[in-house]
Amino acid sequence: MACFFQKLLLVSCLSYLLIPIEIFAQDYELGTLPPPRKLTKTQAKVASANYQKYCALCHGADRQGHVNDHAPSLRSKSLFESGVPHAILRPMSYGRKGTAMGGYLDEVGGPMTLDETWNLTYWLFEQAGVERLRLSTNPVHGDIKRGEQVYLANCTNCHGVDGEGITAPALGNQSALAHNTDEFIRHAIRHGRQDTPMPAFKDTLSDNDIDNITAFLRSKALGWKEEKTILKALPTPEQYVINKNGDDPNFSLQDGMYVSSEDLHSALLAKNKMVLLDTRVTSVWQTAHIEGSIPFPYYADLDETVAGIPKDVQIIAYCSCPRAAADYTINKLRDRGYTRTAVLWEGIFGWMNLGYPIMRGDIEGIAD
Repeated sequence: MACFFQKLLLVSCLSYLLIPIEIFAQDYELGTLPPPRKLTKTQAKVASANYQKYCALCHGADRQGHVNDHAPSLRSKSLFESGVPHAILRPMSYGRKGTAMGGYLDEVGGPMTLDETWNLTYWLFEQAGVERLRLSTNPVHGDIKRGEQVYLANCTNCHGVDGEGITAPALGNQSALAHNTDEFIRHAIRHGRQDTPMPAFKDTLSDNDIDNITAFLRSKALGWKEEKTILKALPTPEQYVINKNGDDPNFSLQDGMYVSSEDLHSALLAKNKMVLLDTRVTSVWQTAHIEGSIPFPYYADLDETVAGIPKDVQIIAYCSCPRAAADYTINKLRDRGYTRTAVLWEGIFGWMNLGYPIMRGDIEGIAD
């Protein structure tokens, strides 16, 4: 009988020891995943060209990031070991609402097919040269109030008090929180983003406080739901010029290039004759744009897009970064002899923040 109780005690102790080991094994990495499918030479060549065409303007020709609008690095080890495919594929496909990042998938109005977005995701992974980690998909639990305190003390200079993003990604962005797992967020906090200003906090914050920040950020995602924009037919050349019988706006341009939101709004109210170019990816034009503007994405082939745009009418371009894509487009137009050109100084987000009107896209399932 004594032997039986000794064995029972031993089994109980071993079981007790095994429980925390299993829990902690699920806390962080769970080993590695096999690499995703290898791209063919043709697929890799197309993906590389698509990156330079659509992404390099903001993320940099060498994926270094922060070229325009604080677009993040796309070569960070911690990002690609933890985020492939979905943490890369989803923002590329559907964008980040409320930021300069538009959706590039054709079903939301972007220029790439589903296969092309997958191939570009895998091309970026191949360029990063890392192994994929198998991360837990379980929720990370923590003290939300304590997490807010730690966040405010350590993260606001770059990410903003409300997670809006200042010089770093918007951590409170609803679509980002919907797409990213808790472990992806925690992995970024623990390990940072290599070759960027984002440090690794695993040696400066306790594991509990990293969990607390993760739980605090996750709490900001409650109540968000996906909305699908109903795609509208794009304007035709006869619609490019607005107020065809109106007077010229006669803008006084800052630095020979820029017009203010106030002056543009006054010209629209006066029904001046103009062409408004929305140089963002077309999917975000579908979501919201200045009335009368036409989608004229920065990456488009000018030989195709300038058809129907006269040289004797004032052209104003805008984007959301707040000027990079519009500057790029107007400089290309000026090289082709379009001298009556200008860029909206504040960009469309500045325009909206100043209270000026925009046209919203129709949302599926919502009636007027």
